Amino acid sequence: MPKNAADPEKFGVLQSKRNATRYQILVQIAERQPAVNQQEIADAIGVTAQAVSDYLQDLVEHGYVNKHGRGRYEVTKEGVDWLISQTDELRHFIEHVSEDVIGQVEIETAIATTEISEGETVSLTMQDGVLRAMSGGTGSATAVAVTNAEAGQDVGITNFDGVVDYDLGSVTIVSIPRVQNGGSSAVDSNRIAEMAERHDLIAVGGVEAIAVAEAADLEPDIRFGSTAAVQEAAARGLDILLLSSTDLLSAHTDKLRDQNLSYEVVDVADT
Repeated sequence: MPKNAADPEKFGVLQSKRNATRYQILVQIAERQPAVNQQEIADAIGVTAQAVSDYLQDLVEHGYVNKHGRGRYEVTKEGVDWLISQTDELRHFIEHVSEDVIGQVEIETAIATTEISEGETVSLTMQDGVLRAMSGGTGSATAVAVTNAEAGQDVGITNFDGVVDYDLGSVTIVSIPRVQNGGSSAVDSNRIAEMAERHDLIAVGGVEAIAVAEAADLEPDIRFGSTAAVQEAAARGLDILLLSSTDLLSAHTDKLRDQNLSYEVVDVADT
């Protein structure tokens, strides 16, 4: 076992089938108490009613459950404490699997810029917002190819090492007034067209913004779901001109701020 691997034997519920069944039954009792139907518990966890009866007796003897009469049970403080301890251990194990184990075998997709063979170490770069893979592991970030690919094809990669070196993009936001406040007619479409030439992508949010784009003879790259799409594009190194109606402005800026992405809001009066 690798040095940093988690040992399942450390986790009580995973040590044996008995521990796992005891845990499930105690959870079922906690959910159903005080009226506990043993057959319902048996059906819920896939054991016999007799097995549930035996486990109930065991839980009572260990002080995890109190019996108040036929079919009436209640989880004790000791039982709750045991459930919490086992659940915490399970949570730690799940975090280990999610972050350390699955993360090591995670497969991403890149575009091959050269011919690549399965099992080969490749260098990774970010170009035009798309992850690119090149034969040879000499870059600041590398991975291992899990598929063959010709140049221009998609290639599966895993076992990432290092950091892809690229600059985050920025977002220039033009605030477009609502139609009752002038809408697209309040915006200089020629200025918008000039600004678009200095950006990689054009995005719109709101009908007024679409009208401005059409007046500037621009075809937006992003028309729907622009809040998430703009954030994703900027995170991938692209510069975006976003035309947004004022009522949608905060949704975009909040998303960019949360991701620590650079943006500038240009007031209509400044265009």
